[in-house]
Amino acid sequence: MTASRSARERVRAELTREITDIARRQLATEGAGGLSLRAVAREMGMVSSAIYRYFPSRDDLLTTLIIDAYNAVGEAVEQAEASCPRDDFRARWMAACHALRDWAVAHPHEYALLYGSPVPGYHAPQDTVAARVRDVAVLGRIVSDAWNAGALTPPATDPPAELDADVAGLREHMPGVPDRAIWQAVLSWTALYGWLSFEVFGQFTGTLQHHRTAFDHAMSLAATTLGLAQ
Repeated sequence: MTASRSARERVRAELTREITDIARRQLATEGAGGLSLRAVAREMGMVSSAIYRYFPSRDDLLTTLIIDAYNAVGEAVEQAEASCPRDDFRARWMAACHALRDWAVAHPHEYALLYGSPVPGYHAPQDTVAARVRDVAVLGRIVSDAWNAGALTPPATDPPAELDADVAGLREHMPGVPDRAIWQAVLSWTALYGWLSFEVFGQFTGTLQHHRTAFDHAMSLAATTLGLAQ
C-alpha cells in the first residue's frame, strides 16, 4: 500500500508540474486574466473534468503560480545576498537588486503576474503571504543590519505622525530601525521595483539602451539615498 501510494503521489506531482508549466506558457500568450483550466486540459489531452482534481478552480491555479513565482524570486535574492560579506551592506544591497532584476528580465510574464495589474476577480489568499515577503525580508535585513552596525545614515526628519500606522507592518522586517530610516528604505525600494516595472513593461524602449549599466547606476544612487556608506 505504501509503494502504491508513493507511486500515485509521484504521478500526481508530475501532472501538477505539467499543469503549472503549461499555465506559465499561457501567461505569456493570454495573460493572467486569460488563464483557462479548460485550455490547459486540452493541451494535456486531458478531459476538462479531470484537471479539477488537481486545481478546483482557476484561482487555485493562479495562487500556485503566484506562490511559485514569489518563492523563485525570493530564493534568487536570498542566494545572491548571502554570497556577500556580512559587513558589506552596500554590496548586499546591490547583489539583491541585481538578483531581482535578473529574475524579472528572465521571467517577465511571471513578474507581471506578481507586480503588474491585478487579475480581475482574483483575490490572493493568506497562503501567498509567506512567499511574498521573502525578497522584502532580505532587503529589510540589510537595512536592519546596517543600522545596528552604525553603517546607515537616516534623514534627520521624522515622517508625519499620521504615517505611524502605515509603517507598522514594515517594522517587523526592520526591527530596531527608526521610522525615519524605514521611510528612507521605502523610498529606495520604490526606486527598485519602479525601475523593474519600467524595464519589464517596456517603458524604457527608445529611451535607454544599456539597461544593465543604467540599472546598476540607479541602484547605486538608491543605496546612497538609503543611507548606505560607499
